[in-house]
Amino acid sequence: MSGPTPVSGPTPSSGPNPASGPRHGAAPPKKKGGAGKLVTTLVVLGLAGGGTYAYRVYSQQDGGLPAVDDVSPNAARQQSTLVDQEDLRVMQIRAKQESDLAGGGAAAQQARNPQVLASANGRTLMLPQRSQPYYVSELAKIAGQDFQKQSDGSYLLSVNIMVAAGGKLILQSSTGPLTIRMRSVPGAFTSIVSAGGTVKINGSAQNPVRITSWNDDTNKPDTQVADGRSYIRAIGGSFDMKYTQVSNLGFWSGRTGGVALTGSDRPDSSAELADPGPAHRVTLPDGQNETTQGDRQRVEVTPAGAAGKGGTFEVPAASLVSGTIDNSSFDGDAYGVFVTASNQVQITNTAIKNSLVNGVLLHRFAKNATLENTTVTASRGDGFVLSRGTEGVHVTNCTSNDNGGNGFTLNGEPLAEGPSASGEAITSFGNNLVSSSVARNNKRYGVELLGGTAVAVQNSQITGGDMGIVAREKGTRIQIAGNQIKGFARQGIVVRDGMAAATVSGNVVSGGKTALYIRNANGTFNGNTVQSAHRHGITLRGNVNGSVITGNTLSGAGTSVMELDGATGKYQNANNNIKGWHKTAGFTTWLKRIFKPLNVIWGGVFLLVAISMFRSRGTRLRIGSLGSHPYASQDKLEERPVRLLRRADTVPSQDGQRVGARGGR
Repeated sequence: MSGPTPVSGPTPSSGPNPASGPRHGAAPPKKKGGAGKLVTTLVVLGLAGGGTYAYRVYSQQDGGLPAVDDVSPNAARQQSTLVDQEDLRVMQIRAKQESDLAGGGAAAQQARNPQVLASANGRTLMLPQRSQPYYVSELAKIAGQDFQKQSDGSYLLSVNIMVAAGGKLILQSSTGPLTIRMRSVPGAFTSIVSAGGTVKINGSAQNPVRITSWNDDTNKPDTQVADGRSYIRAIGGSFDMKYTQVSNLGFWSGRTGGVALTGSDRPDSSAELADPGPAHRVTLPDGQNETTQGDRQRVEVTPAGAAGKGGTFEVPAASLVSGTIDNSSFDGDAYGVFVTASNQVQITNTAIKNSLVNGVLLHRFAKNATLENTTVTASRGDGFVLSRGTEGVHVTNCTSNDNGGNGFTLNGEPLAEGPSASGEAITSFGNNLVSSSVARNNKRYGVELLGGTAVAVQNSQITGGDMGIVAREKGTRIQIAGNQIKGFARQGIVVRDGMAAATVSGNVVSGGKTALYIRNANGTFNGNTVQSAHRHGITLRGNVNGSVITGNTLSGAGTSVMELDGATGKYQNANNNIKGWHKTAGFTTWLKRIFKPLNVIWGGVFLLVAISMFRSRGTRLRIGSLGSHPYASQDKLEERPVRLLRRADTVPSQDGQRVGARGGR
């Protein structure tokens, strides 16, 4: 038996030793280049992805709202806690008053008289129900040191005031201007709250009422909101203010935001089935009839699918707040005026400026309100806001200037898109109108319509801002008619993102890049006049099926009068006058068309791929100097004779055969 074949070194004809590299003059091995191609692929994908994202950000920039809540986390937590404490104080005082009245005896007798009630979150002067109003002179007697006239003629209020249901507080002066300074220092502030009662603040043009927060340590109004600030609030009942100057009130929330008119509950959640009875009837939208009887408000509705079977529901009158604000001014409040769960509130002939959030905010279930001849200036957020749940609101002859957000925001979106814990309605809100109003130099849009149905913007002037009028978010039957829009940066009138059956007619749009813009929506654009547009008169993008573009007069100078390349769906485009349009597709325009951000990004990607393909073609070496071998500077390997390796347990025999150490052959 022969032993194992001995291992020998490489022969002269063998390939190069991988450990020592190729021999001089031998052909170098071909590199597969797997790692290099992987790196190239990753770079290409990274450039493509990053470039696409950057282009989306560039093309969809929206000029968002400023940070109206730009406070430190600690200050935010502190203000939120203070709002909770105020809610708790109000509930405790109301519960104490009602329990004393219901208990009878001495406690009930005492509860029928004004008294100061203590709680964990401050003292409150309770003004209970009675036939006669409470006046300023009586407050000075009841509150004692907590409401005293100062040397300058003003009154310093150092205790919270609450007006119970059936009570009436009248703040007015017949001898001269009335000034009430509501004490507001770090750790303590005062408020005036009515809980189903009536508050009237009556000034005159000659003798206005002035109400402000006041830090008696610095003898200045309180301009710091982080530690809370004085406010006025009506919870249900009625609130009337005229010829009043309000300044530096409110913090954090709408209900503590300055002057707040809030219902005590949602109108529908407190409804109770009752027997119908005779009462005065008023016609409301959607076939509803409202009647009033005593201290209850009854709404007759016919449930769907039960025609002719009407049901009558009673809503406590305290659930809705009503009131008027006339010939007044607001300066430096958190919210200028905040209204929610209300009916027929009127704000007229009023000036609001320097609000920390919004100027006028009509929140959930603010119905049938009227805003006339009111100006909002320099709010950090929007000027006028009609949020979700508002219906039947008319804004007429109002002005919104130099605000940090929109001039006017009308949000008619549903409160929920499907099942929700609170069972909110999934229907849109609407029947709101902005007419004969002005939006000037607001940072974002002049007017923004978010969803809704039967919402209109008519005969108004929109100047400046990023865009003029923007309608979006799945609204229907939106009307934009007879407006004058100029001086905007990008687009004049925009209908997009699911808007259906919009009507845009009789508007005059001047300047800007694109006058009329429609994207993924449909509507009728008829009889509009475009002047001095400098990119496109009309742009259609996405699915615009069913849209009608007729009878418009388009003038200006730009790359194209109508940009229709990105539009899909069937639409009508006829009888538009484009004689006044000057096409400016020169060499510069051609360059702009070619070197758009997305084109530059993809051009760079394709160039990188082409360079990689060129470098990898053939078998030519890609490292070292061109034309020279990469190992030319290395020495030739030493040639050594082949050596035969022998096993230790074998010895050679005389005839050349190997024999084991034990002599076996």
